Amino acid sequence: MSETDKEVDVLSGVETTGHSWDGIKELNNPLPRWWLYVWYGTIFWAILYMIAMPALPSLPGLGSRNTPGVLGMSDRSAVAESVATLHAERSAASAELLTASLQDIQNNLDLQQFAMAMGESAFGDNCATCHGAGGRGAKGYPMLADDVWLWDGTLDGIEQTIRHGIRHEEDADTRFSAMPAFGRDGLLTSVQIDDLVQYVLSVSGHEANVGMAASGESLFQSNCASCHGMDAKGSRDVGAPNLTDADWLYGSSPDDIRATITNARNSHMPAWQGRLDDATIKALAVYVHSLGGGE
Repeated sequence: MSETDKEVDVLSGVETTGHSWDGIKELNNPLPRWWLYVWYGTIFWAILYMIAMPALPSLPGLGSRNTPGVLGMSDRSAVAESVATLHAERSAASAELLTASLQDIQNNLDLQQFAMAMGESAFGDNCATCHGAGGRGAKGYPMLADDVWLWDGTLDGIEQTIRHGIRHEEDADTRFSAMPAFGRDGLLTSVQIDDLVQYVLSVSGHEANVGMAASGESLFQSNCASCHGMDAKGSRDVGAPNLTDADWLYGSSPDDIRATITNARNSHMPAWQGRLDDATIKALAVYVHSLGGGE
């Protein structure tokens, strides 16, 4: 459309561009001045940035490097410097952690916060695979976010467990106990195991067959009470669980209990001594202790 025959929209009084789609004509409105100024400003800023900062990759003569920029900034160098600073700060705190007792850590707020942060990170890297995020546990893996402990829930006790593991035969100081496989090894008959199952259900408050439970009680006293106690409340000395509460590591159904009595459940936890340094083990003990409220 020439200058002499420009079309003006009747309703708005604005010239059209001459373009039309389905009878809708495009008006030739200029861009807002503020928008143009912002656009020009971004172009100007981009040019300045390319001059000052590393920006253009692999220009001729630079090999595989980008343009360095007049300020000589480097993200790689900045990250390396930050990591080195963080490592130095952590090293100092870790050294203090090594010389402090677990009780001293609990009483020193700054050291406790460092141990908690360090322990949470180590837990996520090494322990959460089995115990779950936040120590929520899973079937066969103890929940650490409560205050129910198979062995010892004190700070020192938790450190002992982390350091030496459970049934970790390569460590002479590991926590060790072994439940017999009463069914698999032929120590009890299938009928006797069924009676024991009913007795365990009865002492834990579940519905049970009264007659079978009565027969199972004598079997329990002669075969199980040496570890679980005459009252079935367990013993931390041998890691025997309390059978009278509502906390079950492998499930509380009759089938789960029968499987436990028949085949035993002697799970294994690795010893972390030698895999983790002493400061990390201490930090883990503080973190795990905090999950359950602490004994």
